[in-house]
Amino acid sequence: MHISDSIKYVGVNDHKVDLFEGQYVVPNGISYNSYVILDEKVAVMDTVDANFLDEWLTNVKATLAGRTPDYLVVLHMEPDHSANIFNFIKAYPEVKIVSSALAFEMMKNFFGTDFADNRVIVDEGSTLNLGEHTLAFVKAPMVHWPEVIMAYETKEKVLFSADGFGKFGALDVEEDWVDEARRYFIGIVGKYGMPVQAVLKKAANLDIQTICPLHGPVLKENLGYYINLYDTWSSYKVEADEIVIAYTSVYGNTKKAVELLAEKLQAKGKAVHVYDLARCDMSAAVADAFRCSTLVLATTTYSGSIFPFMRTYIDHLTERNFQNRKVALIENGTWAPLAAKLMKGMLDKSKNLTFAETAVKIMSSLNEESTAQIDALVEELTKASE
Repeated sequence: MHISDSIKYVGVNDHKVDLFEGQYVVPNGISYNSYVILDEKVAVMDTVDANFLDEWLTNVKATLAGRTPDYLVVLHMEPDHSANIFNFIKAYPEVKIVSSALAFEMMKNFFGTDFADNRVIVDEGSTLNLGEHTLAFVKAPMVHWPEVIMAYETKEKVLFSADGFGKFGALDVEEDWVDEARRYFIGIVGKYGMPVQAVLKKAANLDIQTICPLHGPVLKENLGYYINLYDTWSSYKVEADEIVIAYTSVYGNTKKAVELLAEKLQAKGKAVHVYDLARCDMSAAVADAFRCSTLVLATTTYSGSIFPFMRTYIDHLTERNFQNRKVALIENGTWAPLAAKLMKGMLDKSKNLTFAETAVKIMSSLNEESTAQIDALVEELTKASE
């Protein structure tokens, strides 16, 4: 990957991983990005996952072409980026490690040492001069760990954005940026909308020509598009006036109700996205709920509660500050339906949710009454967008 004559990519692609962070399905793998800045002084920007030490060191050595690095800049201490700090020090004992004070505390936890003899602590406003290139550091706490810093290279106007503007997917796979970036953001960073907003305000004061994230492609064109999406995601705004229906069904009766609802909504011209929570990629269903204006939750009363996959789904939503949406509820039960009340209770702490006036209650299977309620819900959800 060509960034510039002085800034080189030395990262790796991971096609071995099946679940990123132990929970996110990544069918196209993921990249662990690392960069080298070549100047009078040489700075290596972050390391990579522990499983790719040899490949990464080979990339770094080839790029250095006989030179010795002066600095290892650590923007983020999550192990997929920091695992090889100790190994890098063994390979290059004289290198200085540049990072935040909190990052060095975390290094002691991970490696048993805070590298006191090699340590350079930077903070908001600190700079590191490499010759013609200078790194200016920007604190980015809770995007999405507390120690995170970003680095702005002033000559070529490059923002090294840590996990910001990252996405799932290895770099040797062609795919659209936005869906996997959204799923990445909502899943991993989504809880921290306010800290992201704070960083975006800082970024607004910088002339950024290139963004180099720790996952996903380097961004060089139409940066306003990506920055605007981050503003939308981190402020929990609606991207599309569309409807997500997320459901669980034990014996197929709730599924039939969902299929009927989706069919009737589509007949009215609405875009509808249906997720069977027992079978779908949960992170995709979560990300789509944040993308769309309306969410319909449909589930059964189960052991005096709600079906486990629905409970997990709502937990994922509320953990990530789900807000500013319309929500409709469908419950099913044979003798004591409680699901709607319990789902609404789980969402009580969410901000700015508007609940549909129409309640759909299914007693075991659809009948004239519950079908009429679905018709009424269709009218309510389509009228709202006219």
